[in-house]
Amino acid sequence: MIKIHSKTLQDLEFPTVLQQVALRCNTELGKESALEIRPFPEQGLAVGALGKTSEYLSSFINENRIPNHGFESINGELQLLKIENTTLELKGFQRISGICNTVVTHQKFLKKFKEYYPLLHEFAVALESNTEIPILVNGVIDRFGEVKDNASDTLLGIRRQMNHVRGKISQSFSAALSTYQASDYLDEIRESVVDNRRVLAVKSMYRRKIKGSVMGTSKTGSIVYIEPEAALKYSRELNNLEFEEKEEIQRILNHLTNQIRPYRALLSDYQAYLTQTDVTAAKAKHAQDINALLPKINRDKRLYLRDAYHPLLFLSNTRKNNKTYPQTIELHGENRIIVISGPNAGGKSITLKTIGLLQIMLQSGLLIPVHERSEVCFFDKVLTDIGDNQSIENHLSTYSYRLKNMNQFLKRCNDHTLFLIDEFGTGSDPELGGALAEAFLEVFYERGSYGVITTHYANLKALANELPHVTNANMLFDGKTLEPTFQLILGEAGSSFTFEVAQKNGIPYSLINKAKKKIERGKVRFDATIAKLQKERSKMVQTGSRLQEEESKVREEALRLEKLNAKVKSKLENYQELYDHDQRMIQLGNKVNIAADKYFQTNKKRPLISELLHIVETENSKRKKKSAQEAKKDRAKKTQVAQEVQKEVKVIREKKQVEKKKAIIKEKNKPRPIFKVGDRVRLKDGKAVGSIDKLEKNKAIVNYGLFTTNVGIEQLDLVEKKN
Repeated sequence: MIKIHSKTLQDLEFPTVLQQVALRCNTELGKESALEIRPFPEQGLAVGALGKTSEYLSSFINENRIPNHGFESINGELQLLKIENTTLELKGFQRISGICNTVVTHQKFLKKFKEYYPLLHEFAVALESNTEIPILVNGVIDRFGEVKDNASDTLLGIRRQMNHVRGKISQSFSAALSTYQASDYLDEIRESVVDNRRVLAVKSMYRRKIKGSVMGTSKTGSIVYIEPEAALKYSRELNNLEFEEKEEIQRILNHLTNQIRPYRALLSDYQAYLTQTDVTAAKAKHAQDINALLPKINRDKRLYLRDAYHPLLFLSNTRKNNKTYPQTIELHGENRIIVISGPNAGGKSITLKTIGLLQIMLQSGLLIPVHERSEVCFFDKVLTDIGDNQSIENHLSTYSYRLKNMNQFLKRCNDHTLFLIDEFGTGSDPELGGALAEAFLEVFYERGSYGVITTHYANLKALANELPHVTNANMLFDGKTLEPTFQLILGEAGSSFTFEVAQKNGIPYSLINKAKKKIERGKVRFDATIAKLQKERSKMVQTGSRLQEEESKVREEALRLEKLNAKVKSKLENYQELYDHDQRMIQLGNKVNIAADKYFQTNKKRPLISELLHIVETENSKRKKKSAQEAKKDRAKKTQVAQEVQKEVKVIREKKQVEKKKAIIKEKNKPRPIFKVGDRVRLKDGKAVGSIDKLEKNKAIVNYGLFTTNVGIEQLDLVEKKN
């Protein structure tokens, strides 16, 4: 069972990646779920999640886009459905209906395109399809979120009575308004609305002149709002009907709630499905933004990350238009542990974090930014010791904390563990700490663990060189400019470039020289040797790259010359065959010519016919001598020539069609000339030139001297304008 500690997730900044994913979710539940993503306890679950994300990612680049999965949370409604005799609100019914419709739409779509999205289809069809709930809701609630008149016969009757009473109120109010309008009792505004009722705007001094119920006064008190007595009795009747309507609606909604209550578990599953779909879509969008994909997954414990990017660094650099350097690293049975050394600020830690973060992302169902030919595997444990973890609360120094952490490593490390340690052995006396770190590394090695560590300690570099399944590596550093190249080179240890970097940062040379004298001569020479090897390595890499380019150019030139030579040889053979054929034809022509001369002199047909037959029989006998194989070769050659000719003809025709289309487009885009009487013109694709005698609408009478013709001006080309 896979179990990865939360400290590892924090060390590798996995929560920050989850925040990036959550930003790409459409729903609040999706965002909450994205922030709770953790490595899966089983490899099968992680592989399934990776597959679904990969399928969703593919939908962005094909025409079969997955339908929208947006929804509003129904957690409140699900809670109410658990409690008997509760009633959902109108908005709640709409949210439930919307979720059901969205799920059914997804199921239909994924069933249609299950060949494209097999895992997503399997995920969707596992749910029971339900179209009853939307039918029930639509039978009661309209698209504006109001209860329909025909939701029940009783409600329909009540609303008809209400409409009738409202008509009576309107009539009686209009009559009262007409009655008092003639007098000076009403204010200029005449009427208003108070508590959804029409009222007369009466001047306060005449308030006793009008019978009715006072509904209120204006802010200044100059106007009193009175509902006329004639309309008052109908208003009371309308109040009673409104109360009856409210009770009937409550009864209808209560009945609808009871109809939906048995589907509570299914609705919960629907919401969970759409939440997971939202998270999967967000993962796919995140993958698209970081150029991530699903690499090959193996069970051979081989981790091959080619051109791997740190996702957070990649996004940050992309926003700033800065370049991000990819890394390539490989761990397998014969190369289980890598010891990375080199100067500070060379990229050791970011390389370490890239490996760890990509592994955690993969085991959490997130696609990773690597080359498509990368290979990955799963680990049961990923252990990390990264950064200065000084604990103030527990009164632990950095070194004490790291020793405590190493103790946990020793308890949990096995052949299914990936460990990542930054600055291995630091925090204590270099010699003593280095010796203890060396002992730890030997234990990890003996247990068959996989891991990557960064260090400056020479004894760890030496140990990596001695153990058969451990490899030294370094972050390449330019010895001339003292600038990091951010390239990981496997196979050799790296120098710390301590004194070189100090010199570049302005430390006086005399002080640096004094420091060199304070340390062992052998160590200085060892570090200098490593630095020299790195410089030589850098030169060799540049030379190798240049040689590869030159070799590639030479190969291309040799291939070109070979093709040219073959063409020349083929042409020479064709010319030789043509020459031989022509010589035979000349000889045959000479024989026929001699026979013709004899016939001219003697005028005897028999010898002529005899001679011609002899010539023909001789030629036929030569042809028969040709072997069947040669004849077959000739036919094959002729067929090949014919095919080549057809290809060339096809290419020429296509070129002509393209040129013709371009000419047509150019002609269409060409501005049409404005013709005038006397202009010299000619028909398109014609040669004869005439002059325009008359223009009528879009027609022109063109005079060619001997005759005139009436043509459309769109068929004419301008030759010369009249002066």
